This record gives sequence, structure tokens and C-alpha cells, in this order.
Amino acid sequence: MTAIPLGSPRRLIEFTLDGQEARVPEGSTILDACRAAGKDIPTLCQGDTLTPKNACRVCVVEVEGARTLAPACSRKAEPGMDVLTDTERARHSRKIVLELLASSVDLSTTPKVAEWIKEYEAKPDRFGPDAARLNEEPKVDNDLYVRDYDKCILCYKCVDACGDQWQNTFAISVAGRGFDARIAVEHDAPLTDSACVYCGNCIEVCPTGALSFKSEFDMRAAGTWDESAQTETTTVCAYCGVGCNLTLHVQDNEIVKVTSPHDNPVTHGNLCIKGRFGYQHVQNRD
Repeated sequence: MTAIPLGSPRRLIEFTLDGQEARVPEGSTILDACRAAGKDIPTLCQGDTLTPKNACRVCVVEVEGARTLAPACSRKAEPGMDVLTDTERARHSRKIVLELLASSVDLSTTPKVAEWIKEYEAKPDRFGPDAARLNEEPKVDNDLYVRDYDKCILCYKCVDACGDQWQNTFAISVAGRGFDARIAVEHDAPLTDSACVYCGNCIEVCPTGALSFKSEFDMRAAGTWDESAQTETTTVCAYCGVGCNLTLHVQDNEIVKVTSPHDNPVTHGNLCIKGRFGYQHVQNRD
């Protein structure tokens, strides 16, 4: 029998959440508590496998006694604190952020954003047609994935996944400053000339579709991409003995992309190039 270390139990923190008593394990964030209570707090830059960057500011909440709104994704729950998630101030802030993002970035492939814009009555069009946009064609410089920076919100999740939080390849970084800041590889070179190892872990964490599978990009361009017609099957990668879990996304009896469960203790959503992109042999019918 193999002993599995479970660690010491965490004590529970008690505080008030929208007038109701809440109890969460020590170290939990306000966003964790909101989700445990069934509250739908919008967030774009938060990822369950990454350290919060506080970049998008869509998840802000009001904490009694605090001068500014707090990002729920990174603010830890504290004993006795009083948190309000649906105040006029918090809703107004989320509305403005959504308007600014949607006016300058293509959010057409960002899950749930259309619902949030409707819920908060955001009006991105009020900034007019001259709102600053990148207006750059997607970068299709390899056969595995596409970079469409018109959809990038600079959440830095791809930088963290490629850097010291997971892959340690450091092929992705932020170039430029201010309005000129953008995600790029070293010297803004083609991806094929960079340090990229094509693990695709950046795609896994991208919240907007700025990074996408080439297969998905081509199918969307052809108008054949249909998530409602896709099935998901989780299996074990057959390439080596590590035991990585794969989730196969299948449409019309064809594998269209591969992801990995974030709660898997082996991969935590991460894969190598073989696991994420090496599925063609399964459906090679020549």
C-alpha cells in the first residue's frame, strides 16, 4: 500500500458575503468563496492553474473599509471581513471594463462575455469607430496553432504558462509599453524561429481565443466549427508512461482539438507537443 500525504487540514475562515455568513478554508480567495456560494462573478484573467495577475479587473468586489475595489481573484478571505459583490459601484466598474475591452478587442470567441455585456448593460459602441484597435491579421506561421492578437486582452496567462509557472520555456513575453504593449516572442520573430516547443499550454489558458488550434481556426473560417455538435472524451495519452489525461474534442467523427483536465494531478491541464497535437494517426484513413 502506498501512503499518500494529505497535508495538515486548513482551518475555516468565517466572514460575511453579501449579508450571508460564509466559511471557506484558510488561504481561499473571495472568488473561491463566491463560487462556493454559487455566485457568478465574471473574470477573464483568473485561471485555476495559474497565480492571479489582477490584469482584467472584471471580478472586482467591494470590501467594507477598503478605499478601492478589490480583485476577488487574488484578495484572500479574512476573518470578519464584509464583502459585497453586487453593489452599484462594483457593477459600474465591471461595466466600464467590459466596455473598454469590447471596444478595443475582438471578444467574439470569448466565452460568456456576451452574457456579461448584456447583464451589466455595457455599451462598447459608445466609444465610436475610432476606438484604438490593433487591426492586425492573425499570425499563421505554423501548422499547429494560430496567434490572433486582435483578440488579446493582455491577461499575461500565456506568458505565465510558458514561463516559470509551468513550461519554463520563456518563449513568450510582453513587448512594448503602454498602448504599444503586446504579447510577442523574442525579437517579434516568427514562431518557428523562437524557443517555442509547441506544447500548446498557452492555448489551454488563453481566455479569449487569441491563441487557438489551427484546426479550430480553419473550421471557424470555413463556418463548420460547431461546439454544440462536439463530444468530449477523456482518455490517457498513449505516447509515454507519464499518464497524462487527454480530453478529445470530436466533431463529425474527427478529433478537432485536444485539451487536458485541469484537476488532473499529473498534468494540471498541461501537455507536451505529442499529447496536444499528435492525434492525426488515430484518424489516418489513407
